Amino acid sequence: MDLQDGGGSPAAANWHQEAIAWRNRFILLLDHLPLPLALCDTHGDILVANPAMAAEWGLLPGQLRGRNALDFFRPRAQARLLPIAEAVRLHRRSRYPVEVSWSPPSGVERYGEMDVTPVSDAPGVPPSLVLILRVLGERAEPSPEPEPPASKIEARILALAASGDTTARIAKAVGLTVDGVNYHLTQLSRRWEVRGRTALVARAYALGVLDPTAWPPVAAEPG
Repeated sequence: MDLQDGGGSPAAANWHQEAIAWRNRFILLLDHLPLPLALCDTHGDILVANPAMAAEWGLLPGQLRGRNALDFFRPRAQARLLPIAEAVRLHRRSRYPVEVSWSPPSGVERYGEMDVTPVSDAPGVPPSLVLILRVLGERAEPSPEPEPPASKIEARILALAASGDTTARIAKAVGLTVDGVNYHLTQLSRRWEVRGRTALVARAYALGVLDPTAWPPVAAEPG
């Protein structure tokens, strides 16, 4: 029998059935893994999650699909996400641990470590992100001090943006790449739920990130 026959050949039909069987086995294995696990696209949008991951939120796996992982988890340090963005851009293969916390429906804050691993099955194809969560414990009381609305590097980027500097000039001034500056601006837009630099700068003044009495713009002193 010629294995090079067209798509309707017995060999092709057998291959298709075997592929379906392996896919079903993989889904079954994913469903039975005790560790919370999710597969995301390059932007962090969840493609599939196992029941253990969905259980952290009292949801079904399908209810996580299409949501962004950062809608659920708070990284302890936003800077830990930057190497992941660079790895996706450069198609690097490595494991990136990120300390995270989250608030399940019980209201008791939980914390743990998220292993983020870029993977792809073909050269030139944008990698997906495999997220594996290790739950380390719970905090009965919330953190006494809220996180500032922007980090020092984010505040400096916003001050330069308010001055009208280009992305390239901002990158040179703060010692980042252009992609690094765009990464921080994107994270701020997501966190503050605004779009565009003008809105970001306006929001920065409203939140007290930038000093409204200074020109050229500078970050406000911590109160």
